[in-house]
This record gives sequence, C-alpha cells and structure tokens, in this order.
Amino acid sequence: MKNCKFCWVITLVLAVMVVGMGYFFLFKGNTFLGEDGRTAIVLSEGEKASVLGEMRDMLEGVQIITGAIAVNDMERVSEAASALGMVVANADSPELIAKLPLEVKTLGLGAHAAFDNLSEMAKTTQDPNEVLAELSDMMLACVSCHDGYRIAIEDLDE
Repeated sequence: MKNCKFCWVITLVLAVMVVGMGYFFLFKGNTFLGEDGRTAIVLSEGEKASVLGEMRDMLEGVQIITGAIAVNDMERVSEAASALGMVVANADSPELIAKLPLEVKTLGLGAHAAFDNLSEMAKTTQDPNEVLAELSDMMLACVSCHDGYRIAIEDLDE
C-alpha cells in the first residue's frame, strides 16, 4: 500500500512538470517584458537571423503584391502570395516554434494562411481594390505583432 502512495506522488509530480513545461512551450515561450514595454522573445543569433529573414521576405513579397495590384496583374499577385503561404511556415524548426509565445505563433500562422487565401482570391477576382483591401487587413496582424513583440538575443554567458 505504501508503494502505491509513492507511485501516486511520483505521478502527480511528473504531471505537474508536464503541465508546466506545456505552458512554457505552448503558451508563454521564452520571453520577458522588455524595457520598451513590448514582450521580448529570447532567441539565439541564428534563430533571430532566420526570423528576421522571413520577415524581410514577407515585406518584399508585400511590395511585389502591391506593385502587381497597381497594374492589375492578378496572376503575379497569386504567385507572390502563394510563395509566402503555409509552405514557408512549415519550414520553421520545432525548437524555434517552442520559444515563441502562443499569440506570435497564432499571428504568424494566420499570416501565412492569409497569404494562401490572398493567392486564391487573386485567382478568382479581377478587382484590384478587393485584393488591396484584403492585403490591408492582413497587414494589421503585422502591425500588431511588431507593436507587442521584439526579439532579444539569449545570453550564453549565464
């Protein structure tokens, strides 16, 4: 009977640890409140470079999309938007994803899915204003993320 109580205690301790780790990896990520009031996401130099590279690719893609909208080239809009879709999100490493808070994961995956949707929209409409309005709505997620988050480099000396 004593062995059974010991097993239950061990099981409870392990369950608490799993829940705590799940909270950290799924919801909180590796973050702290930055001095500028934004949540700082702690990444390695390589992870930061990867994230910033992906953001630059998205910015470049938005420029291509807006240029294509300006000349009513919906085929080019569709191609550029598709290149920024979920295919890009699926390339991120699980280690990096674990460090991101849930809201950033949600905003990022939502942005990639929105690019796929924009690509499909461009295939079915010839109204550049409709596509531009959708892109404008999509950019709200970018503004929200940059307003609330920044990247910090992990201190390897600790």
